[in-house]
Amino acid sequence: MPDLKFGNDDAGKKYTVAAGYFTLAEEAIKEMYRQAGDLILTEKGVARRGLLVRHLVLPENLAKTEKVLEFLAGKIPRDTFVNLMDQYYPAHRAYNYGELSRRITPGEFRKVLAAARRAGLHRIYTG
Repeated sequence: MPDLKFGNDDAGKKYTVAAGYFTLAEEAIKEMYRQAGDLILTEKGVARRGLLVRHLVLPENLAKTEKVLEFLAGKIPRDTFVNLMDQYYPAHRAYNYGELSRRITPGEFRKVLAAARRAGLHRIYTG
């Protein structure tokens, strides 16, 4: 269950000091899918194996969420389970960046869900 934090290398470098973040994450997630395949659930809804990608939505689209969704819909099967998380809260060094000093709004999250549907993703978990 990888976390795909940012949809471009610039955001990854700025907020995590990880140069080439998105480029490397794309390749890693494609390889994870190749090895694990689609998420398979038991009759009780417990994950047995497979890929589930998590993404934390940040205020002001700082994570470049639409790019994350485009990658997921275009480079791995659209049946992939995606957990879009709206629980971001500013902590630790977030206050060093004014743009990260607030939670996301319900409107921002609605836009993300609409973008996921437009991209063709349909196995979306929220929360």
